[in-house]
Amino acid sequence: MAATPTPARSSARSATRPELGRHVRTNLSTAELYEDAIRAGEGMIAAQGPLVVRTGKHTGRSPQDKFVVREPSTEAKVWWGDVNHPITEANYDRLRARLVAYLAHRTLYAQDCFIGAHPGHRRSLRVYTETAWASIFARNLFRRPSVEDLADFRPNFTIIDVPSFKADPGTEGTRTETAILVNLRQMEIVIVGTEYAGEIKKSAFTVMNFLMPDEGVLPMHSSVNVGAGGDPAVFFGLSGTGKTTLSADPERSLIGDDEHGWGDGGVFNFEGGCYAKTIRLSPMYEPDIFQTTRRFGTILENVDLDPLTRELDLGSERFTENTRGAYPLEFIGNADPTGIAGLPRTVVLLTADAFGVLPPIARLTHAQAAYHFLSGYTAKLAGTEVGVREPRATFSACFGAPFMPRHPGVYARMLAERLERDDVPVWLVNTGWTGGPYGTGERMNIAHTRSTVRAALGGKLEGVPTRTDPIFGVAVPTSCPGVPAAVLDPRATWQDKAAYDRQARTLAVLFAENFATFADGVDPGVQAAGPRVEPGWAAEAQRTAEARRTAEHEDSASVEG
Repeated sequence: MAATPTPARSSARSATRPELGRHVRTNLSTAELYEDAIRAGEGMIAAQGPLVVRTGKHTGRSPQDKFVVREPSTEAKVWWGDVNHPITEANYDRLRARLVAYLAHRTLYAQDCFIGAHPGHRRSLRVYTETAWASIFARNLFRRPSVEDLADFRPNFTIIDVPSFKADPGTEGTRTETAILVNLRQMEIVIVGTEYAGEIKKSAFTVMNFLMPDEGVLPMHSSVNVGAGGDPAVFFGLSGTGKTTLSADPERSLIGDDEHGWGDGGVFNFEGGCYAKTIRLSPMYEPDIFQTTRRFGTILENVDLDPLTRELDLGSERFTENTRGAYPLEFIGNADPTGIAGLPRTVVLLTADAFGVLPPIARLTHAQAAYHFLSGYTAKLAGTEVGVREPRATFSACFGAPFMPRHPGVYARMLAERLERDDVPVWLVNTGWTGGPYGTGERMNIAHTRSTVRAALGGKLEGVPTRTDPIFGVAVPTSCPGVPAAVLDPRATWQDKAAYDRQARTLAVLFAENFATFADGVDPGVQAAGPRVEPGWAAEAQRTAEARRTAEHEDSASVEG
């Protein structure tokens, strides 16, 4: 991969902005930070050594509380709207000044890190945190500089994370007391009112997603691994689709589990660690990730444990289903420490289809790949709210809309160019439901999913006969090593075939309605690559939705009564 010189950055901000905190404890080791965290009552050490912490009312990200500072130098490049909410420079400066005053008599922690394994595209960042455990999180998730690097370290951008500070919506333009503010001109991020550490990770990703296209690098919300033959594979997917689980394959080296760039010469990891969901982790099916929950240095967010024995209960949802583990990449035994690989040989788009109508694996044309990349489909599960009996479709452009400051079309065009240039095969893999929707069917067998992925990556599906799905138009293999043939045809797994047809038509309509958001400026071939939608299907879907809402209301009233 050809190196691109890192652009020069002005140091004017550090000269004019006041210093943070009464005292800053910089670049402490993990052991030192453990000691500080325990002394401050920030968490508990579990039986096998990880530090278990609670994040209060915020057990996930707060996308509606994330803002981008609107100012002339970057305004034209940002896709303003429901994803990138604007905030004025005046409001940002007002909140920041009050934050600096708040920190005047407090101690902070700082970690100096890199983001980006490729030296020509990496950025240096300094992460200030209020708690010691969040400093371990930053130390785990970002790339650690060498001693020589630290000797003259100067951050290209800064993250300031102070959960105890509350924004003032009335005077500072925020929605609530929680705020994640991204200032692309000052190259600074302020996070207040939330203890959830994922905001640190994803706000840094947002900055890289803004910067990289100008350097000819496609930023990707993806995992990457590589086989013994030097065949990198890229896995796109939203949270819960299996991106981390499937990339942690003992037969392949892990490049990274979540954030990467695809440049002219290959792919590279942005991060130095992993942030994996830990709910119901299996030592049989996810052994590499499971063992990280038994390691000193791992941060476990909102994982339940016995208060006496300190044994973990990974199956518990007492605090949230979104339990998380943050650990260095080297905790995965077959991780590649360089974080760099060659050009991808395979791309996999992951979806957890709780409607139960998409096949477990299907080959996509490049136009279909662009369509599904722009759609970024998965499904929220039913059962999480009283009376909700059906899954709900979720579309997140580029499989990561909350972290994409530019228009999705920018990233989609870059992906299409790379797929065509390098003739990369693309597969759609459904890790969701089969035999019916959530609540009726069952989750895809993870062993079957691994078999489909390994077959695709190993070229074992080349030449296998396929059938074209009549609604979604994708090419579905009729056989796959290690997978029963009946599983490959989702309609055949349903007892009620008419119910399958209705569900498939409903999902096709939802795809079409969502894609209308990107219709302007999208290549006609990409627009035509989506599911088939016939006249009358939209009305049928609406009637079905209305009937469902009525049933949910009646059930809710019955429960409340």
